[in-house]
Amino acid sequence: MMLIGRWRQPCNASFLCSLGNFVEHLPLPTSLSVRPTRIQGKSVYAVGIRSSSYFEALNSRQQDQIRLYVDTLLQWNQKMNLTAVTSVDEVMERHVEDSLALIPPINHSYSSNCSGSVDSLSVVDVGTGPGLPGLILAAACPGWKVTLMESMKKRCDFLEHAVDITGLSNVQVVRGRAENLGQDVSFREQFDVAVARAVAEMRILVEYCLPLVRVGGLFVAAKGHNPEEEVKSAERSMQLMGGSLLQLHPVKSHSPHGQRTAIICLKDRRTPKKYPREPGTPAKSPV
Repeated sequence: MMLIGRWRQPCNASFLCSLGNFVEHLPLPTSLSVRPTRIQGKSVYAVGIRSSSYFEALNSRQQDQIRLYVDTLLQWNQKMNLTAVTSVDEVMERHVEDSLALIPPINHSYSSNCSGSVDSLSVVDVGTGPGLPGLILAAACPGWKVTLMESMKKRCDFLEHAVDITGLSNVQVVRGRAENLGQDVSFREQFDVAVARAVAEMRILVEYCLPLVRVGGLFVAAKGHNPEEEVKSAERSMQLMGGSLLQLHPVKSHSPHGQRTAIICLKDRRTPKKYPREPGTPAKSPV
């Protein structure tokens, strides 16, 4: 494990909105539509959150930070494989908006089920790749401390550069595998929320992520429009890691189906010491 970035003191954060203000001032006032989703006979209430544009709800400083990130992403993408999306509009629609759309479900689930303020969360983005969704969450929620966890050195180099370019003061970049960091006392059960997007199937993700979450915290996985079968197959894995399924939150998306799903898991109890297993084992032999 290598710690690439260090926490920086913000030079002037007074103009950045809190998470509460972010949610309060979403355009087209946030609408919650609750419907039950059945998994193995249980009703898991899914809260749909609709908005025309989360990006437009940010203040000008935050928008500028995200635009700088997008420009940097596309520049670096010409020399290394960071994303298959190659235009500014596509990055904004498919990556930025999808990342921002996770904030209301996190806010709603954390406020309803966890102790502590949603304005000052410690968040780890596992397998962040080019910084999605973690870097976008950090820009939108300056009160959060966001750790970007990535195993590839070249991607960590990009992430550190992106953090410097955007001037984000609430981000650290950590190079390492989730299996190793989940056994490291500096990271194990230290975070209020773990997030993951486009990393692995749920059975594998829960072993990567839940060991990093404190008891009483959340694991949020960004998945496709119809993840019920994947979630059903991962229920045993969640229980083994000390977690349980809370909700499936449909969120508006610019993906082909027009919708993605935030899978919300609550960390009920401590993860047994033997998890996560050795690097590569969760992917080869999901529990």
